[in-house]
This record gives sequence, C-alpha cells and structure tokens, in this order.
Amino acid sequence: MSGKKVLITGMSGLIGGVLQKQLQGSHQLSALNRSDVPGVTCHRGDIADLESIKPAFEGVDVVVHLAAAVGPEITWDQHLPSNIVGTYNVFEAARMAGVKRIIFASTGWVTDSGVVVTDHETGYPYNLIAEGRFDEVKKPWPMITHESPLRPVNLYGCTKIWGEALGRYYSDAFDMSVIVVRIGAVTKEDKPKFMRQKAIWSSHRDIAQLLQKCVEAPDSLRWDIFFGVSNNTWGFRDFSHAQQILGYQPLDNSEQYKDSEIS
Repeated sequence: MSGKKVLITGMSGLIGGVLQKQLQGSHQLSALNRSDVPGVTCHRGDIADLESIKPAFEGVDVVVHLAAAVGPEITWDQHLPSNIVGTYNVFEAARMAGVKRIIFASTGWVTDSGVVVTDHETGYPYNLIAEGRFDEVKKPWPMITHESPLRPVNLYGCTKIWGEALGRYYSDAFDMSVIVVRIGAVTKEDKPKFMRQKAIWSSHRDIAQLLQKCVEAPDSLRWDIFFGVSNNTWGFRDFSHAQQILGYQPLDNSEQYKDSEIS
C-alpha cells in the first residue's frame, strides 16, 4: 500500500472512527488506543505513560492526536493526565521517533466565550445565533478566525490552548510540522443535537475531508490553525483559511435540518 504511515490516537472515538474509514485504503493506519481497534495495528497504551507509548510512534510519518478527556463537565483531575500530561507525551514521543507531522485536535471553545456570554455588548451577535434568534442578527456578522484572541469557554478549552501552544513550540524548536484543527460539533447522529450546535456543526464527511487534507498537505506547511466546521448558514467560525491553504470544501450545511429536527 502506498501513502503515509498514519498513527491515530483515540481511534475508537467518534472522530477516530470516521477518520479511519476516510483514510483506510489510501494510507497505512495504526492506532494508539486503550482498547483494540478492529482492522488496524493497535498499540494499547495510556498516553499519560510516556515510556509505554513510545513504540507506537516508531516509523510513523503523521500522528493525528484525537485522544483526550472531552467535555465541559470533565474535572481537572481528569484533564491533567489526558489533556496536559498526555498531550505532552504524544508530542515528545513523536519528536523522539522522528515523526514529521502532528495534527492536533483542538476545539472552537478556545475562542468562543463570547458565544455563551449573554450580555449584549460582549456576546453579540454570537449569543443570538446560538439561541436561534436569527431575525435579530444584522448581516454580515464578524467571524471568529484563526487569528482571533484566545477566549476559552471552560477548563477543557484551556487545556486545548496548552496543546496549541505546545504545538507551536515543537514546530519552532524541533522543525516539526504541526497543524491544529479546532473541531466543531461532531455528533454520533451526524446532525446538530440542539440549537447552539447549528452554527458550529461539522458533518462526518466534512471533518474527515479536512483531517485528510491535513494529513496530505505539503511538507512545507510547518504550522497553521484551521476551524473544522461545515458550511453552516449561521456559522461564525471562519473556515475560509482552510479553503485557501488546504483546498477544503465543506459539503454540508446545518440548514439542511429543520429546527423541528433539532431538539
């Protein structure tokens, strides 16, 4: 098989499974996971233990780091081993093995605090969009871009800022290609589950396309940040940078689902 040797951490998760289907047949896949993943070579290990995960990185070209403790309800004691120590261990194991590129799964929550602020001055127009009050929003509205100031929503967003900063350091210090993807709302049902997700939704095939383009991007791409969202009518995370740099062309739009279909 031709293609790159791609290690995916957390392949048993939702996005990991979607990406496995996208890349299988065109790249040589392996997994770093706590449990076995059918159909691929799997190194079972905990990313909180650096020594135990090192063998998984040997001979790998690209690492897609998806493994994490996810969600606003996650406590610091859960974040620390996975999102802080574990993220460092993945970068360090990749560096030691000579991996050329890491694709780091981040989140739009690193910039989205204005979305959940209800005060008109600081929250507009994102709070109205999130609440589905579309008739009160004046067009065009300002987009959140990869250059917008960091403004994390919660502790999970803070841990992802740590991962982004770590990636910037490893890119500069060790000449490693690091691509950050701030992934939107990807759901098992492959549609927004509630109104707040309508603006930040990413379909399975759109996030799979974007991650594949990151895997296959030219070696000259040493560092960048992209938002992983679909072409949502009411979106406020700007994916045009991914269009320009990677040729990303999202195929889906949350407007294809009626509000009555979104609980």
